[in-house]
Amino acid sequence: MRMLSALEWLNVWEHGQAQSLPARALAILAAACPDTPPETLARLNIGQRDACLLTLREWTFGPQLAGLAMCPSCGERLELTCNVADIQVPSPDASESTLSLHMVGYEVCFRLPNSLDLMAVAASTDEALPHQQLLERCLLAVRYQGIEQAIDQLPTDVEQAVGARMAQADPQADVQLALSCPGCRHHWQAPFDIVSFFWNELNAWACRILRDVHTLASAYGWREADILAMSSWRRQVYLEMVNG
Repeated sequence: MRMLSALEWLNVWEHGQAQSLPARALAILAAACPDTPPETLARLNIGQRDACLLTLREWTFGPQLAGLAMCPSCGERLELTCNVADIQVPSPDASESTLSLHMVGYEVCFRLPNSLDLMAVAASTDEALPHQQLLERCLLAVRYQGIEQAIDQLPTDVEQAVGARMAQADPQADVQLALSCPGCRHHWQAPFDIVSFFWNELNAWACRILRDVHTLASAYGWREADILAMSSWRRQVYLEMVNG
């Protein structure tokens, strides 16, 4: 994996406008990992994918993550800060890519979700809930007392146990932030999604850098590629001179 130039980031951002979040995540990884086949990136477990995105985000915007949250109890808005290292956890071992669960006579074999699963669920018109569709895609075999069973007939409590086992095997895929409201003292957990967080930052950066390009191109007649090839420090100096 390598760092991307400003021009490469803008290309990823531009092409991602018409893509779903899972597809945007793969577009980012494909740009940063040009020597890795796209199908290999698409089959990374979600935790493995997100670990790569966290590292790339740190290389691009630094180690600190800053955001906002709203207290579900009193509605107060909270400013949140943490470091990438605070939410990075070890990726699951390759040996755990296929898992099994034995419960109340059921034997279930399954794998961890990947980006192909998320994209398929996002594009689906099936009336089943997204988490049920995702689970069914990841189930490999279901047996009850040794007899093969239909995958969609798994009891609810066994489904929940499979989901819990997935979360245990791939903790980076389900990062929960422990939050506390200073106003009402309410405590809760909020999910952190690196894909949407990173994309929102990239979107803000792209809009800002394009305004800078417009300003410098209008003032000096420079090409976009030449402006983007400058260091951020040099661009800022020119912008300060243009703006007086």
